[in-house]
Order: sequence, then C-alpha cells, then structure tokens
Amino acid sequence: MSETDVLDSRDAGPAALRGSALRSGAYLAGVALSIASAPLLIRHLGVARFGQYVTVVSLMNLVAGVTEGGLNAIALREYATLRGDARRAALRGLMGIRLALSLVGVAVGIAFALVAGYDSPLVVGAIGAGVGVVFQAVQMLVSVPLQGELRFGWLSIMQLLGQALTVALIVVLVFADAGLVPFLWITAPVGALLLGLTLVLVRGEMPLRPSLRWADIWPLLRDTLPYTAAVALNVVYFRVTILVMSVSATELETGYFATSFRVVEVLLTIPALVVGAAYPILARAAANDDARFVYAMRRILELSLLLGTWMAMCCAVGAQVAIDILAGDQAQPAVEVLRIQGLTLIATGLAVGAGYGLLTLRRYRELLWMNALALTGSIVLTLALVGPLGAKGAAIATLGAESVGAAGVLIALIHARPALARGLAGAPLILLVAGAAVAAGLLTGVPSLVGLVIGNVVFVAGLVLVRRFPPEVRDVLKR
Repeated sequence: MSETDVLDSRDAGPAALRGSALRSGAYLAGVALSIASAPLLIRHLGVARFGQYVTVVSLMNLVAGVTEGGLNAIALREYATLRGDARRAALRGLMGIRLALSLVGVAVGIAFALVAGYDSPLVVGAIGAGVGVVFQAVQMLVSVPLQGELRFGWLSIMQLLGQALTVALIVVLVFADAGLVPFLWITAPVGALLLGLTLVLVRGEMPLRPSLRWADIWPLLRDTLPYTAAVALNVVYFRVTILVMSVSATELETGYFATSFRVVEVLLTIPALVVGAAYPILARAAANDDARFVYAMRRILELSLLLGTWMAMCCAVGAQVAIDILAGDQAQPAVEVLRIQGLTLIATGLAVGAGYGLLTLRRYRELLWMNALALTGSIVLTLALVGPLGAKGAAIATLGAESVGAAGVLIALIHARPALARGLAGAPLILLVAGAAVAAGLLTGVPSLVGLVIGNVVFVAGLVLVRRFPPEVRDVLKR
C-alpha cells in the first residue's frame, strides 16, 4: 500500500493509535533503562563528577531542544501534503536549515563551556556530546518518511535501540574504569549507528543532500520562523522555574521542586508522542478533506484531554510512590509539590493537541504569542509565589503559566475553526471521572501503590460508564 493510501484510508486512525502506543511504550522502556543505569554511573563517577556529567548533558540537551525548533513536525507536514519535486525541494531546504541550526547551536554550547571556565575534560566532553546532537538531529529529520507512512514499528525499535546501546556503553565503560570524557562521547557513536540504520530504511524516499541556497530556504524560513521561535520558547519556559528558583529560593526548596519536576518531565513527552503519531493524517486531511480534518481534530482534542487528565490523576494518586522511588524519606515534601505540578499535565495535553491543529493551519503567530505569554507568566508567578510558598509556590506558578498558555492556544484554534469547540464537549464528565478516581485512590486508606491501581480501575470504569472511553482504543483492543 502506498503512503497516499495509508494516510487516506480508514486504517490510518487505528494504525496511528497503535503507533502512539508503540512509541510511548518504547519511550517508557528507555526511561526505565536509563533509571536502572543511573546508580551504576553515579557510583562510578562519584557525586561531584556525576554533577559535571549532568551539567554538560543538560547544556547539549538544551541546544538540541532549542535548535530543533519544530522543524521535524514541519517536515512531516510537508511530506504528507506535497509530492514530487515540491516535496524534495522542501525537505532539502529543511535539512539544510536543521543542519545549520544544529552546528551553530553546538558551537554556541561549546563556546559557553569555554567562557564559563569549564575544565578541559568537560570541554572535550561537550564536543563529543555536540557531535551526538548533530547526528541525532539529522537522524530525526531523515526518519520523516517512516512517520509519514505510519511505519511506527521501526521508529519504536530505533528509539529503544538507542537507549539500550547507550546503557550498554555505560556498563562497558564502567567496567573499563573509564574517566568522565568517554561517557560524554557515548551519544556520538550511538547517533551515527542510528543514522546509518535510518538511511537504509528510507533509501530512495528522502533526499539526503541538504540545500543551503538562499532561494530555497528563505521561503521556508519566512513561513516557519514564528513556529520555530514558539517551540524554542516552549523548551525554555518549562525549565525557567528552576532557574528562577536557583536565585530566589533555598537550595532545599529548589531540590523539592526539581525532584517533582523530574517525574513530570518524563511524562511531558508522552502527549507529543501520542498526538504526533496522528499528525500526518491530520496534515493530509487539512489539505484534501476539511470535514475529515474537523472530525480528526475533535477526536485529537478529546484524546489529548483524556491523556493529560489520566497522567494528572496518576501523579495525584501515585505521588508518594514516585517520590519514594526517586528520593526516599529525604524528599517527602515533594509529594505535595508533585500533586500540584501534576495538574499541569492536563493543560499540557490540551496544548499539544491544539498546537498541532494550529501548526496544520499554519497559525504560527498565535503559538508564538501564547508561549511568550506562558514564559512571562512563569517568571512573574514564580517570583511572586516562591518566597511565601516555596516549592509549592513554584508548582502553582508552573500550573498557572501552562494553563494560561493552553487556554490561549485552544481559543486561537477554536477562533480559526469554531466547529472544533465540540471536541471539548466531554470535558466536564472526564474531569468528574478523574476526581472520583483520585478520591478512590487516596481516601481508601490502602498503600499508595494499591491506591494507584484502584485509581486507574475507577478511571477506566468511569469513562465506560459515562460513555467517554475512546472508541479508537476499544477498536484497537478488539483487533
């Protein structure tokens, strides 16, 4: 079946749903592998050198996030909606932009390491991590045909393979008694291997020669720069609270918030994986079939709300379990912080779903303004609330900023397409069911882990009772 048939067929929705489950499962398995390897790495490097390792990795992760700028989503949209020479020209131009941004970003990161006075081993390590960022950037863009043709099995395999290889190399280096630098270079060979595998899988489907001709890339830059800026702001504002706390709160309160955020940070990626799996279908529908686009977008909005609400419920009921696993008795105040911050995931789910809608409709400026508003709100609220409320105040600030941003994105989307408002018709019932699940999980007096199971059972049963259990999920389960 051609990719045209795949995206236009009735099988596209179930395929995307299965793909989202595969990719989310691979992501969570990768997180589990990373958590399992962390104690080994910490014990080998020691606390001080592990802190240096995290500093360099965080620096290059920030570079990767900012320079990605939503270009992969734009490339996926162009792949799903264009054909022939127009598609090749767009993808070559986006490849050129992606490569240039990554190289410049890595250079800036290395320069920062030098200016900040990092020791020579850390600078050398930053170079290695930067090489890995470039390989990863190219690999993600080259994999667009796999996403555009809903070949999620291979995407999931490579996602999990990358994490497994990383953990395997960490184990090898620990047993080899390696120093800090080799650990920071791990992403380079892993990225190169994944890029090579991806090139084999997309052979003949993706132009591999990037274009840096101004005539080719200027139309793309002019069209996508507001969206790129919006994504960059989104990457920053989720982490700006910790930066503000580092200069306005005690180390202990910052630590409580950081512990809570570590849990939420893992979950933040899931809505993009789930909704992103359906994005090629959405982009094709917007170009060729407006009625199908409206229907698909309504379903995405409700599914995004369901997903965000479910994750928030799990944080509320399972906060004790999560904090006990992460930090033990020393971080018990982080439990209440996580319950507050977990509510942010409801807004995140809606913002991701609506954001893909605005991207499809090319309403980039609305996204840019909403993310700028959320960033400003995050800074102002954190400064106002951290003093009197500590880590809880920071969690409230994050919740407030994300809620304002999500509301703005939803309003912009519904203003562009008023018919989409019906996608949120089930919101009161979904939130009511989630409240019942939280009450069942927390008020029954059972151990936290048992309460988490009870909460999930009540949530699913409640959705079935009020007829809000997703029919797409039911159909996939029947297959």
